[in-house]
Amino acid sequence: MQLEQRINAFVNLGLFLKQFSNETIKKENNIKNNDLFFDGFKHQLKLAQEHNGWFTTENLIFSINNWANALTTTNLKTWLKPYKLGNIPPKTVAIIMAGNIPLVGFHDFLSVLITGHNVLVKQSSNDKQLLPYLAKYLEYAEPSFKGKIQFTEEKLENFDAVIATGSNNTARYFEYYFKNKPSIIRKNRNSVAVLTGNETIDDLKNLAEDIFRYYGLGCRNVSKMYVPKGYNFNVFFEGIYHWHNIIEHAKYANNYDYNKAVYLMSEFDMLENGFFMIKEDESYASPIATLFYEYYENVGVLKEKLNSEKEQIQCIVARNFSNDEIAFGHTQMPNLNDYADSIDSVEFLLAIP
Repeated sequence: MQLEQRINAFVNLGLFLKQFSNETIKKENNIKNNDLFFDGFKHQLKLAQEHNGWFTTENLIFSINNWANALTTTNLKTWLKPYKLGNIPPKTVAIIMAGNIPLVGFHDFLSVLITGHNVLVKQSSNDKQLLPYLAKYLEYAEPSFKGKIQFTEEKLENFDAVIATGSNNTARYFEYYFKNKPSIIRKNRNSVAVLTGNETIDDLKNLAEDIFRYYGLGCRNVSKMYVPKGYNFNVFFEGIYHWHNIIEHAKYANNYDYNKAVYLMSEFDMLENGFFMIKEDESYASPIATLFYEYYENVGVLKEKLNSEKEQIQCIVARNFSNDEIAFGHTQMPNLNDYADSIDSVEFLLAIP
């Protein structure tokens, strides 16, 4: 199978997904294999919501829309242009996926197949409805994919390299278990925002998207912010208020009530507005419905701190702070070359011996 065939298959998948990228799902004409797969994918979306209470219609649509927009001929060719994608000998690459947000492991899945390798997927129990169905679509869009995609719930066997995502604890297990295989092992990371106090209300509204999308469960969600001494938190709360309906989601509300009770009983200082809390804390990982913050006095010192702890940080949201910063509101819309943990997975896949 040539690279052009693989690209075309994913482009067809993108066109298929585009039908499900709005609240009003609309079956379009001229989508490859649509009669065979359209109704089935609607059902898989329903199953995903029933299985995982965090996978709301809104968040499923958001994820699908991102992938529908990413899987175009132009985007895929632009992404792959810097690499030498000749006819490399196909290896079998195992992927152990997280399940915190919908289709969170899709980029790894795409990367393995687009480089010509075979993929062996071990999914999280929290996100197992969508990807096998999309893999089946790919096999119909490009029959040469048949036999190159496997899913398993058993012990991983007969693979040449592995990409595994998990917690810091599971990462230690992965590092031991896969010590004799080429591997990318991803641990816990969180994202931070650096504010100056000069942000507009629109900036803060966009920051709210980075905080609340997927209920804050993704590593690209902002869970910590740095603010200058004397920062006016009233402006921050005004900027995020349009997300107040998030408290109507039962699982989020339960977390909010629980964490608020813990903070009150422990007599921690915190600020809250009825659906969200902020607490001064040095940690990066904040609980659901909570954002940690720290004050800073010197931008240079803060840059040194974040650089020294970069292995704990996925994204930095800011304006004119660092070369690799992300604009407010864009953390959950990564480009194809925005690699998790800044590890180039395509380069890794092309170097498998």
